[in-house]
Amino acid sequence: LDLSNCSLHSVPPGLTEATTAIVLDLTENPLTTLPNGSFLGFVQLQSLAVPLALECPGGSDAWQDVTVDKSSRLCQGQRNPCSSSVELAWPCPENSVCAPDGPGLIQCLCDNPFHGYKCLREDTFPMLLFGGILGTATVSLSLLLWGTQRRKAKTP
Repeated sequence: LDLSNCSLHSVPPGLTEATTAIVLDLTENPLTTLPNGSFLGFVQLQSLAVPLALECPGGSDAWQDVTVDKSSRLCQGQRNPCSSSVELAWPCPENSVCAPDGPGLIQCLCDNPFHGYKCLREDTFPMLLFGGILGTATVSLSLLLWGTQRRKAKTP
């Protein structure tokens, strides 16, 4: 994806839809900062060129090779932060596994059958119980209203 020399002053909001990009060029743009999470979901990104004033997203530890020339910085070979020997600041909770989510970003995915906040809930959503209670309440309320409001209906 070549966005070089497009007079971008900030990261375009539509960039979040290009998470499958492998090569991205943002050089020759008056970008002053890359907001945190700009590359959330860019797990396949292997080569990123940014203006010289900007650092590589995730820092230089998130990339295998960072090359600087006269006008740009080239970040190549995105590293997997889950398999690095560097201690993570926020380790994943019990019953979950770490997965990369972009340069220097991670996400914690719950192991099966766990789900919910911090993967603390086990099993699945009680769909039958929920549907039964909701259905019973709906039918009961409908019958009550039909019975009490029937006398107010005009017959032709």
